[in-house]
Amino acid sequence: MKSSDVPPEGIDVTLSMDDLRRRFAQHTVTCALQCAGNRRHEVRSRVKEVTGVDWGDGAVMNAAWTGPLLRDILIDQGLNVKSDLKYHDGLHVQMECNATKVQDDEWYGSSVPLGMVMDPEREVVLALDMNGSPLPARHGAPVRAIIPGVIGARSVKWLDTIVISAQESQNHYQQHDYKVLPPEATSPEKAEDLGVWDKTPAMQDNPINSVVALPSHDGDELRRDGNGRVRIAGYAIPQGKGGPVERVQVSIDRGETWKDATVLDDGDENTTHPANKGKERGKFSWVLWEVEIEIDTTTATTTTTTKATNDTIDIWSKATDRAGNTMDEENPKGNWNLRGVGYNAVQGRINIKIV
Repeated sequence: MKSSDVPPEGIDVTLSMDDLRRRFAQHTVTCALQCAGNRRHEVRSRVKEVTGVDWGDGAVMNAAWTGPLLRDILIDQGLNVKSDLKYHDGLHVQMECNATKVQDDEWYGSSVPLGMVMDPEREVVLALDMNGSPLPARHGAPVRAIIPGVIGARSVKWLDTIVISAQESQNHYQQHDYKVLPPEATSPEKAEDLGVWDKTPAMQDNPINSVVALPSHDGDELRRDGNGRVRIAGYAIPQGKGGPVERVQVSIDRGETWKDATVLDDGDENTTHPANKGKERGKFSWVLWEVEIEIDTTTATTTTTTKATNDTIDIWSKATDRAGNTMDEENPKGNWNLRGVGYNAVQGRINIKIV
């Protein structure tokens, strides 16, 4: 860990794994990690072609991560703590894995604003354990950064170097990937010609999102039970530190009516709960949800029953978190960008057959 840009004397220190485990209090945060390109296949197939791995909607995980708070480590190294986080404006925490060459650079690197790391509400940890066991190699052992509420690309695996700097990481994956480019950047060549890579900020916070997981594919069948109802289920994640997700709504008539889904998980033992408020979902975690909706394929719509058109339906879902962030039902197919990142359309599954 090093810096020449942080007053008063800079930082230049090497910490061992034993230091990370024994010198600092261990903190557990439960959070969802989501690839910025989650749901990219939907953009490609429903809106317009994009570049990047053809992720469906499963490029996400939820786990409990344990290790020292990076904030505590920086304070230990003499970084000033200010109640006004703007004190840290203009400074960045660069994180690196120099172990091997990667596809588009000599090493993998990323960065987040220093103010984010120093914000006690963010709970940024250097993870040594995952779900109560030592961190597996495939998830970044021996140590990885965990930046709750932020796209997965910033939570650097196999972390070996941290630099506090007056500039962002200059790595390819910070400067030329994981950015929501403007719509006029219609091709890689056009993006370069317009110079938008340098003008567009690197993604940080996850957008709020809800995904229909059952049915799992467009065109699937949903079978009604004896009461004419179908079961629909999925997951939702909050935006940034705005969580937890408090409400999920589902529509099968393209937004004309919405029904509240039941949020299934009521918290986890790793969540720190405010005094006297009992158990609640972690602010960075996903929630799982389900809803049963009665469908009549023979009669007109009533107040309690939705009629299926030609025995097929489209399923939309939208989430709302504690901070009030929600999804745009006026733009059901979502916004297109060249890399297909940050996609959070309410349109979930289409052409679902009712049997």
